[in-house]
Amino acid sequence: MSFFEELKRRNVFRVAVAYLITAWVVLQVADIVLENIAAPAWVIQAAMLFLALGLPIALIVAWAYELTPEGLKKEKDVDRTQSITHKTGRKLDLTIIGILAVAVVVLLLDRFTGADAVPQPGPASEPVSQVEVATDSEAVEEEPDPHKFSDRSVAVLPFVNMSSDPEQEFFSDGISEEILNALARVKELKVAGRTSSFAFKGQNQDLREIGNALGVEHILEGSVRKAGDTVRITAQLIKVDDGYHLWSDTYDRKLDDVFAIQDEIATAILEQMKRALIGFEPETTVATSARTDSEVYDLYLLARQRIYERKRLSIESAVELLDKALAIDPEYAPAYAQRGIAALLLSDRNYGDKTVAEAGVEGRLYLDKALQLDPELAEGWAGIGLQHANIPGQHQQGIEPLKKALEINPNMIDASNWLQVIYSESGESRQALAILEDMVERDPLYPPGFGNAVNIYNFLGMQEKSWELLDRIRPFLPGDPQLLQAEAGTWLSLGQPSKAQPLLERALESQPSDAVMKNLLSFCLLQTAQYEKLIELDVDWARSVALSLLGRKEEAMIIASDLASEGQVDRLVGEYATNGQYRELIAFIESRWPDLAAIEAEYPDGGDGFGLMLDIANAYSAVGNEAKFNDAMARIRVAHDRDNEHGVKSEWLALSEARYYVLAGDRDTAMEMLAEASENGLILGEKLERIWPEFAVFSGNPEYEVIQAEVFERVNTERAELGLEPVSA
Repeated sequence: MSFFEELKRRNVFRVAVAYLITAWVVLQVADIVLENIAAPAWVIQAAMLFLALGLPIALIVAWAYELTPEGLKKEKDVDRTQSITHKTGRKLDLTIIGILAVAVVVLLLDRFTGADAVPQPGPASEPVSQVEVATDSEAVEEEPDPHKFSDRSVAVLPFVNMSSDPEQEFFSDGISEEILNALARVKELKVAGRTSSFAFKGQNQDLREIGNALGVEHILEGSVRKAGDTVRITAQLIKVDDGYHLWSDTYDRKLDDVFAIQDEIATAILEQMKRALIGFEPETTVATSARTDSEVYDLYLLARQRIYERKRLSIESAVELLDKALAIDPEYAPAYAQRGIAALLLSDRNYGDKTVAEAGVEGRLYLDKALQLDPELAEGWAGIGLQHANIPGQHQQGIEPLKKALEINPNMIDASNWLQVIYSESGESRQALAILEDMVERDPLYPPGFGNAVNIYNFLGMQEKSWELLDRIRPFLPGDPQLLQAEAGTWLSLGQPSKAQPLLERALESQPSDAVMKNLLSFCLLQTAQYEKLIELDVDWARSVALSLLGRKEEAMIIASDLASEGQVDRLVGEYATNGQYRELIAFIESRWPDLAAIEAEYPDGGDGFGLMLDIANAYSAVGNEAKFNDAMARIRVAHDRDNEHGVKSEWLALSEARYYVLAGDRDTAMEMLAEASENGLILGEKLERIWPEFAVFSGNPEYEVIQAEVFERVNTERAELGLEPVSA
C-alpha cells in the first residue's frame, strides 16, 4: 500500500479537514466575542498561534493512533483485520458536514449583524470596555457632580487597535479624534477634550468613573481592525450611568472610504443623541472630513500624533512625514496646516532652535496655503494665532484668528490655550481665567489647561480653587510631572518653597530639560538663598542673578549681555539697575527702542506690574529726565490699576506697588505696600535694597527693619524645613 493510500486509510486527511474547518469557526466566533469585549489584539493572535500549533499535533495523533471499540490504541498494536477506520471515516465525514453547517451559520450571522444591519438600541450584558455596572440592588446613591455638563455630553474614547500590527495604533487614534472633532463642531453638544478622553486609553475602568472624571453622560467607544486595503470599524454609544447601549454598528469599508465612515459614525451618534434627548434639534449637521489618498492620510495621522508629543525630535519627525504627504497630495489642506504649526513649534521660544522670525516666515507659508485650500480649516486659523502669539508686540493680532478657529472647532484645545496665553501675557487675567475654566471643564487632564488655571488661581489669591482642581485630577494623573509642577506652584504662591522644591525635583527626574520646571525650581532656590545650587542648575537668568548676589558681578553681566543679544533684555536692565549704572541702562534701551511705547508693546504687563518699566523709571529719575520718568510712571500706573481691578493678590504685585510709590515720593503708601507684600508671604534671602536700590531710602526705618526681619525669619523657617543652616541679613 502506498504512503498516500495509508494516509487515507488512517483518516489523516479527514482529520486535517475537520480540524481546519473547526479552527476557522473558532476564530470567527472568537473574533466577534473578543471584539465586543475590547480584548487586546494579542489575544486573537495567541489563539491563532495556538490553533496553528495544534494542527501538526492532531495529524501526528491521527497517524499514530486508531480509535477502536476498546478505546484509543497505537496503530501498530491494532490487528488490520479488526480495524474500523472505515467506520471512523464515515463518522468524520458527518462531523465535517456538521461543522460546515455551523460555518455557514456564522457567515450568515456576520453578514446580517455587520455593516448592512443597524441594530436597534437595547441593553447589553457587558459594555465594551469590560466595566462593572451595578445592579439596582447594588446601586449607591451619589450626589450630583457639579462638573457634569448635561445630558447632551459625550466623550470619545480612543478606539481599540485590533489590527495585527501594533504600530497601526496611530490610525485608530486618528479615527477617534476625527469623530471627536466632527461632534465638537455641533454647538449643542458638549464634547470632552482629546487629552482627557485619551488618558483612559488601554484602561478598563468603570464607565461611571470615566464619565464623572470627564463630566459627561455618554461615552463612545469602539475598535478598528485594518488589514490590507480594508478596514472594519465598530462603534457603540453607551449611557454612562447604567451601561445601556443606545446605539452600535459595524462598518466594513475599503480604506479609500475611511472619511465616509468617520462622517457616518459621527452623524449616527448625533442622531442618537437627538433621540435620547427630548426636544434636541441641532442647528448644524456634522461637518464632512477633508478627503485625500489613504497613504497621505496615514502619514498625516502619524505626524499629528508626533506633534502632540511636544518634543523636538518628535516634531522634526512629523515635519518629514508631512513633507512626504504633501509630495503625494499637494492639495491636502490639513497637512499644510500641521506643517505650519510644526514649523512654529520648532522656534527657540518653543521646542526648537530656529529664531522666532525664521520659524514665523516658514510656518506662515504653509498656513496661508492651507487656508487658501480650505478657508474654514480650524487648525489653519489656530496656526496663524500661534504665529502672532510667538512674537512680542503682535499678541493682539493673534486674538481674532484664534477666536475664528474656536468658532469652527470649539474643542480645539491648543487654540484655547494659545488664546489664554495672549490674554495672560497682556495682563488680562480674568479673560484668561474664563478661557482656562472652560478648558478645564471640557478637557480636565490637559496639562497646559490645568497648569495655567492653577497659576492664575494662585495669582488671584484663589489657592482654594487650585487645591480643588488638583484634588479633582490627581487620582487620574498619579505622579504626573505636570501635576507636581502645578502643586509646587501653589506652594510657592503660599510662600512655602520648602514644600515646592522636592516636588519640582521629582518632576525634573522624568523631564530633566523642561524649562518651566527649571524656572520654578530656580525661583525656589533664589527665595531660600541656595545660590551655589542655583548656579549648578544652569538656568541662564537665574545663574546671572545668583552670581550677582554672590558678588561675582562681571560674570553676571556677561550672562545678562548674552541673554540681551538673544532678545531677553530684562536681566541686563535689572543688573544695570541693581549696580546703579543708570546711564548705561538708558543708553542701552534708547539704542534698542525709539520710545517707551515700543518697549511696552514688546514687554506687556504679565500680571505683576512692570518690573522692566520700574527699572527704567528709576534710571530716568536718577539722571533727571522728568519727561521720560513721568511717561514710564504713567504706564506702570495703568498696568497696576488693571491688575488691581482684576483682583490680583500677589506679594509681587504689592512689592511692585511699593517700588512705584517710593519712586513717586509717597513713602507712607510705599511702606503700606511693603507690609502687604510681607503679609502675602514675601520670601527672599537678601535685603530688599540690595536688589532694588530705591528701597535704600528706608534704611534704618524701624517699620522697614521689622518687615525685613519678618522676611528673613520666613526664609530661615523654609531653610530649616530643607535641612539648611539659617542666613542673616
